[in-house]
Amino acid sequence: MGGDLLGDFTTMIFVNNLEVGYDRRAVAMPLYGRFLSGSLTAVIGANGAGKSTFLKTLAGLQSAVAGDITFNQGKRPRLAYLPQQAELDRSFPISVFDIVAMGCWPQSGLFGGINRQSAMNVEQALETVGMTEMASFPVGSLSGGQLQRTLFARLLVQQAPLIMLDEPFTGIDSQTTELLLKVIAQWHREGKTVIAVLHDISMVSRHFPDVLYLSGQQNLWGSAHDVLSHFPHPAHACVSSVPFSLVAGVANS
Repeated sequence: MGGDLLGDFTTMIFVNNLEVGYDRRAVAMPLYGRFLSGSLTAVIGANGAGKSTFLKTLAGLQSAVAGDITFNQGKRPRLAYLPQQAELDRSFPISVFDIVAMGCWPQSGLFGGINRQSAMNVEQALETVGMTEMASFPVGSLSGGQLQRTLFARLLVQQAPLIMLDEPFTGIDSQTTELLLKVIAQWHREGKTVIAVLHDISMVSRHFPDVLYLSGQQNLWGSAHDVLSHFPHPAHACVSSVPFSLVAGVANS
């Protein structure tokens, strides 16, 4: 399989019997499969199933319990990672513009400042998410939806080929959700690889072509149509409320 991967330029990430967890204890079944370049995947599962842990492991923020993660061309691609809002410190005195400009650091360096082109990119990103008029506002004054728009603007500025989002729609208003779904759709059209931890099956069925379902018993990985066919009433169900007995199958490539 390793030889095939080296010659397969459509595969961005390949996981082989990957187990994720904490203190050497796995929280989900071993996982085998791949994320194709340009794919748009929702990671779903009940609370405690290891969704966020899986995302952090892929991003290199924590080590795997067992198994391997292989990236095309032998190294992790440049990525943009959005953690859950609960993990963010909003007390730091920084403006909306400056937090978006932080996305320029991969090009300018931590202390390099931003040039005119980078500043234009920041302004364009703020316009895309409807935050231009709040560019000078302190981050601590923002609502949950405004903060998430700001963080998506930073992701836009980063221009990374791999984007990982951990519960990006939790606690935000419906208008912001629809706007940010459009941003995600644009990334998909541009050929970026997007992996998002989500709970809303209706949203997943409407906007995400591929789905990875994690659990402590079995995993499902494939097209949204195939995976979500195991769930009752996809238009109204929430993943965290669906009992495992309604899901059958194993992860696959």
